[in-house]
Amino acid sequence: MSGFIPIAKPVIGEEESKAVEDVLNSGMLTQGEEVKRFEDAFSAYLCVKNSVACSNGTVALDLALKAIDIRPGDEVITPAFTFIATANAILYQASKPVFADVDPRTFNIDPQDLQEKITPKTKAIIGVHLYGQPFDLREVQQICEDHHLVLIEDCAQAHGAEFNGRKVGGFGMGCFSFYPTKNMTTGEGGMITTNDDRLAAKLRLIRNHGDTGKYNHVILGYNYRMTNIQGAIGRVQLKSLDRFNQKRIGNAEFLNERLKAKGLTTPFRDSRVRHVYNQYVVRMEDGFLASREKLTEYLGSKGIGCAVHYPKPVYRQPLYQQLGLDRVVCPVAEDVSQRVMSLPVHPSLSQEDLEYIAKTVNSFEA
Repeated sequence: MSGFIPIAKPVIGEEESKAVEDVLNSGMLTQGEEVKRFEDAFSAYLCVKNSVACSNGTVALDLALKAIDIRPGDEVITPAFTFIATANAILYQASKPVFADVDPRTFNIDPQDLQEKITPKTKAIIGVHLYGQPFDLREVQQICEDHHLVLIEDCAQAHGAEFNGRKVGGFGMGCFSFYPTKNMTTGEGGMITTNDDRLAAKLRLIRNHGDTGKYNHVILGYNYRMTNIQGAIGRVQLKSLDRFNQKRIGNAEFLNERLKAKGLTTPFRDSRVRHVYNQYVVRMEDGFLASREKLTEYLGSKGIGCAVHYPKPVYRQPLYQQLGLDRVVCPVAEDVSQRVMSLPVHPSLSQEDLEYIAKTVNSFEA
């Protein structure tokens, strides 16, 4: 181990640099052929009919909700334990986010609680494949079919993850982020995937000012485009995604075997999924030696980056309290948010790094 071990680190090589240089030299910087090539490659990788690139992952969620005509007064159910962007995208439509509790092992949306939150106003469900582990797509997809709801998959942390051998993003509308901490990156950037050709056409219209060509604007649209620079990086990164993911999985398996600290639980993995470990999240049980804050401080003093994803349910955020959306209580989300902590798992970790992380965690004393 040499120097500080960051919690996340993008892998950028010469091929990405060359791809960017080629775009810069071409002079064609905004959305164009490079973006189209990235979209086509992404569709082929996921085995979906359409991929629509956009400027970031939050925009992907916003664009997806706009495309299915979510309106003021509509309700969209989403997990209480996730990054705030998932719920914020619902607010962008002047609609109401309804928070479902999560499973205590996977931290993903709980299908039973989700079903109890459905009302006549419910129009869609946004499930999150949290930390790289797919949520229970069999159960949630069935609920959506039974109640005629649109399923949106928040795949921001789950590029290449699988449920029953099928990649996520192809079950409902998939929304991906390419932020630098993700399993692959374009710096910023996002993607929406769908097997519905008409929906894909609408997504493309909204993405580009509702323009059908030659300044013919048929609907209210936005500038949600991806640049050719991002597209070029994404196409190169996608070729390495399976290798990056396999390294993450191997790193997680090593830590699973080596972490022995009393009261610290390593990540649970559903046997039906391929978990791609965007984050490696340990859980502190009642028998843990000390507080999460003390362990975080200790690891930082030893040169190991760590983080809490996420320290409170979304409805506990000040914004949601001000809007009066904090009246729901999701007991599991409340409990989990006080117990989880993320350790480094990214592909740049060396064997020495992994051994040092395990040894340091195991040596912690209150």
